[in-house]
Amino acid sequence: MKRCGLLLCMLASALMAVGAAQASGSNGDQECTNVQATGVGQDLGNGVTVATISRGGWLNGSTSGAFVITGGAPPVFTVAGTVVFTTKHGALTLTAAGTFDVSTGAFLTSGPVSAGTGKLVGATGTLTIAGVQNLATGAFTETVTGTICRAGDEEEDD
Repeated sequence: MKRCGLLLCMLASALMAVGAAQASGSNGDQECTNVQATGVGQDLGNGVTVATISRGGWLNGSTSGAFVITGGAPPVFTVAGTVVFTTKHGALTLTAAGTFDVSTGAFLTSGPVSAGTGKLVGATGTLTIAGVQNLATGAFTETVTGTICRAGDEEEDD
């Protein structure tokens, strides 16, 4: 009897672990995914940027950003603005704040998803964008990391 009880306890524990693992992939009625994308872009001047995003799942496509300096002192300034990801699924707006180092070209911004269109309506999450800009040409490379959650009735595709 004890042996059977131990087996049932182990089975129940395993089922609870599987249920917990499945629950971590969703958020209520939302399906969540970790983002680890790369971007290649261009600073167009006056705080305006454009980039092409790849390896980003739901975020593959292009971005347009608009930033302003909010403080800091040379060589590191604080910045704030928005980045709009335009994808085949719709658009996703990120409200971001961070830093830009004018001596190295390094930048780091992060913030919450603040709006979405198309299949990204109601999306939530937080993204971080880190990269380095070539100060002579304005070209930059970046990584986009974080988590995005959207309505769970759509299949994930790239």
